[in-house]
Amino acid sequence: MSLGATEQTQPAFVGRNAEVADDFCPILGFDHLELYVGNAKQSAAYYCHAFGFECTAVRGLQTGERTRASYLVEQGGIRLVLTSGLHSSHDAARSVSRHGDSVAVIALSVPSVDEAFSAAVSRGARPAASPAVASDDHGQLRHASIRLYGDCVMQFIERGDYSGVFGPGFEAAPEVAGASRSRGCGLHTIDHVVANVELGRMNEWARFFSRVLGFNQLVHFDDEAISTEYSALMSKVMQDGSGVIKFPINEPAEGRGKSQIEEFLDFHEGPGVQHIACRTDDILGTVSRLRENGVEFLHVPGNYYDDLEQRVGEIDEPIDRLAELGILADRDEDGYLLQIFTKPVEDRPTLFYEIIERHGARGFGEGNFKSLFVALEREQAARGNL
Repeated sequence: MSLGATEQTQPAFVGRNAEVADDFCPILGFDHLELYVGNAKQSAAYYCHAFGFECTAVRGLQTGERTRASYLVEQGGIRLVLTSGLHSSHDAARSVSRHGDSVAVIALSVPSVDEAFSAAVSRGARPAASPAVASDDHGQLRHASIRLYGDCVMQFIERGDYSGVFGPGFEAAPEVAGASRSRGCGLHTIDHVVANVELGRMNEWARFFSRVLGFNQLVHFDDEAISTEYSALMSKVMQDGSGVIKFPINEPAEGRGKSQIEEFLDFHEGPGVQHIACRTDDILGTVSRLRENGVEFLHVPGNYYDDLEQRVGEIDEPIDRLAELGILADRDEDGYLLQIFTKPVEDRPTLFYEIIERHGARGFGEGNFKSLFVALEREQAARGNL
């Protein structure tokens, strides 16, 4: 699924006048995310031990697969497939060499793969894989893919006729070394998936999601809203008709220093997924367990909490506990949210995770942008990249 450099400079769609009809590409939800990683077995052990996932299925030499090894880890409704190439020529191995560990596939569950793929391609999406059927003794699974930003693809999955553990080629997983004593951390769904793209490409990708998939723009943040003394960025949030699937898209803006988006693009060697936001209904318990498991989070200055109640209003959680754990709070017209961000989960300053609990709020913590980006810049300065 790797793209050449020439292909990556081109938009992933053609034409700008196609009309978008409501619900022409209905989406049921996130099916899974597939990450290409350097060592799938070790990554599975890490996600199980640190984040509380359970390894439920495996694909590799032991199941008859000769080119790649994959481990499925699950928690609540979140499914991550961690894949490594078994030869240097495999797409996963080439991807890791260029990007490090990264999100390669965003898989969405749809009522009809054929209809979703046909609708997307007819509106200008570039196909990555035409509709096909994978089958085994447990039934059939239909799938197809279109290209997104960078080397990432969006896959459509139709599972109605499949009853196996995950998909053809996968078998129930034995215990993974280092992960057998893991326990859940309360994560239950993917809230949103954030991408960083090059300067000048954000609007192109917003139009892509609108025309090709029927998404609408939920919110737009400009560089005045998301800026610090040193750097700035711009962002648009696109969502599907149900409001369940959300894709924020960031691009850098001019500033005195290198923005977090530019740092990502440099070390990821191109656009891609910056972070994955996971929902919980008990962020205090979730973050406590994650910290116990060794997950590292961005540091929030203590004075952030001095006037939190005045800024955000009354919330159910004790502010001293939020301060102890470093959890941020924000409010919009629909309610409030609590959120926290991990440090990058690999040596490259690229992929990280957000933990979020929503109490009615539909936003993304706009009131926390200043504090968040100051914290990110502190980490950038420590790496010598600001």
